Amino acid sequence: MTREEKLEIIESLTEKLKETPYFYITDASGFTVAQVNAFRRTCFEKGVEYKVYKNTLIAKALENLDGDYTSFADKTLKGFSGIIFSKETGNLPAKVLLDFRKKLGKKETRPVFKGAYIDSDTFVGEANLEMLSSLKSKQELLGDLIGLLQSPAKNLLSALQSGQNNITGVLKTLAEKE
Repeated sequence: MTREEKLEIIESLTEKLKETPYFYITDASGFTVAQVNAFRRTCFEKGVEYKVYKNTLIAKALENLDGDYTSFADKTLKGFSGIIFSKETGNLPAKVLLDFRKKLGKKETRPVFKGAYIDSDTFVGEANLEMLSSLKSKQELLGDLIGLLQSPAKNLLSALQSGQNNITGVLKTLAEKE
């Protein structure tokens, strides 16, 4: 690979990392070609992208980003590295990893989770994978918040409707609750 080709890859990877708010670094060493292709297919079907890069190219791309990623790179960029990119939700790559492992069966731990970058936070180590898979997305949190805000209004409406839309019925319903 020539120096120009490496620079092009670093530039495109830097742009991809800037555009993508969520990415996971994994290690799929020991996989056969068929297993890697199956993992890529699973990622594609779930709406995430999986690419394999050399560690030095990933490190150079991380250096080009705003912020300090040296600690993250030092801990995660060892051995065979692939990146899962997700533009929509931060927990989707974790779910894809866990689902793929279940498909392989036999308590498979590959691809190995090395680290993740989610909304300017970094997570390193296999121990964080279960926690990351249970994170709620921004849309889910907003939905929960809206549901909580609507709850008092729904209770009032149901009280009004149960009393046949008259004040006596509302007072009677409220008195029964106490």
